[in-house]
Amino acid sequence: MPPALHTDLTTTLRPLLTELHQTPDIFQTWDAHLELVAAGGLVVVKSKRAKGLVDSLFWGRAPGSTENKQLPEATAFAAIDRFLGLGAHLALSDALTEGAVLDEAFPHCAVKFSYRKKGAPKAKVLSMIFIGFNDEADALAYAERFPGLPLVTLRPLAGEKLHEWR
Repeated sequence: MPPALHTDLTTTLRPLLTELHQTPDIFQTWDAHLELVAAGGLVVVKSKRAKGLVDSLFWGRAPGSTENKQLPEATAFAAIDRFLGLGAHLALSDALTEGAVLDEAFPHCAVKFSYRKKGAPKAKVLSMIFIGFNDEADALAYAERFPGLPLVTLRPLAGEKLHEWR
C-alpha cells in the first residue's frame, strides 16, 4: 500500500506554531516539544504554558558537533517553519525498531504538541514523526527505497503513541 502524504497536516500545523511564536497570548495553555534533525544538525523547541507560567528552552547542535548550544527562539522557530514549508511530508506510523535510524539526508521532525486557545472548549493534541521532502515524487521515491519503514498508509493516524489531532 502506498504511503499517505501529510502535507495537509503540516500545512495546518505551520500557522499554529507561528501563532505560538508570534502571539502566544491567544493560547490558554500549550505544551510543545519539537525535535528537528536536518543536514546533520539538531534543533529542539520545548515550550510549555500551564497555570499562567511559561517555561521555554530552545537549543541545537551544529552538523558534526556533539556540543549542544542554546538558540534564540526566533532561530529555532524559523528552522521548524522551513521544515514544515517543504513540499511534501510522510509520517511514521510507529516507533522504529531498536537500532534503526532515519536517513539524515532527509530532514525529519518529531512533534508532540498540545494546545488550547482561549475560549476553546477543549485542548487538541498531535504526536507524530514527519519526514520532509521537496515534492511528492521525492517522498514516494524515499518510501520505495526504504520499504521496511513503518510509514503511515491510512489516514488519520490514530495510534496510542503517534496520532493526528485528537
